[in-house]
Amino acid sequence: MAYEHPGAGALDYFPCRYAASRLVFRGPRARLDRPYAVALGGIETYGKFIADPWPARLARATGRAVVNLGCVNAGLDSYLADPDLTAIAARADLRVVQVLGAQNLTNRYYAVHPRRNDRFLRATPQLQRLFPDVDFTEFTFTRHLLGALARRGPERFPAVVRELRRCWAERMEALFDRIGGPTILLWIGETAPPPPTAAPRIDRDPPLVDAAMLAAAARRAESLVQVLTGPTDPGPAGKVFAPLEEAAARVLPGPEVHAAIAAALAGRVGR
Repeated sequence: MAYEHPGAGALDYFPCRYAASRLVFRGPRARLDRPYAVALGGIETYGKFIADPWPARLARATGRAVVNLGCVNAGLDSYLADPDLTAIAARADLRVVQVLGAQNLTNRYYAVHPRRNDRFLRATPQLQRLFPDVDFTEFTFTRHLLGALARRGPERFPAVVRELRRCWAERMEALFDRIGGPTILLWIGETAPPPPTAAPRIDRDPPLVDAAMLAAAARRAESLVQVLTGPTDPGPAGKVFAPLEEAAARVLPGPEVHAAIAAALAGRVGR
């Protein structure tokens, strides 16, 4: 409960919902009865620990209303399972879609929570047969699960990676089909996307998305914007958090990265 109510010093995100969606977004709640752009993505788009996240900065820089539909635990499944959200995105004048990792997808090896996609729910019989030596009741989060599988069975793990990458490509196509265009695809990562020949890394965001996958997805977008965040642990400077939140706050991009994202997007969006 301490993390749900972190105490003095925590940032007020003015949580809100849109339409009948059960997902909670950062407020204040935006009006949808006038022209708007929309931002879809994960914790970086939501702007956790950031008083002035990039969607708000982009709105000021361009004079456009920007609806922040970033979600802390979002994966592609969160949006595809929610027709209200994809309808809001489809009605927008412009969509900015942050590239989300491939780890938080229900697939033929495991299922994730339908809204909190970073939560591992259960292993399928296929995964149990592939890893009979693993006790899957030990895992709550997908990243923890995948890291353990990579260590336990490096010769078996590539099969899981291939499945997740296949699902990611299919879900990206489905998302583009639902929301329409024009759309800007946004890569936020410590480094540029790795080549397909690189060993898969679970500890690099967005996990398991390589350069070939990104290039294929970008063909459906109007443009691709890449912003590199720098060190894995950039520290707490410029972030707003309660004492219990410091460990989580340290590893997320700071306000200078949000400023860089907004500036890069503003150059493509215009007024």
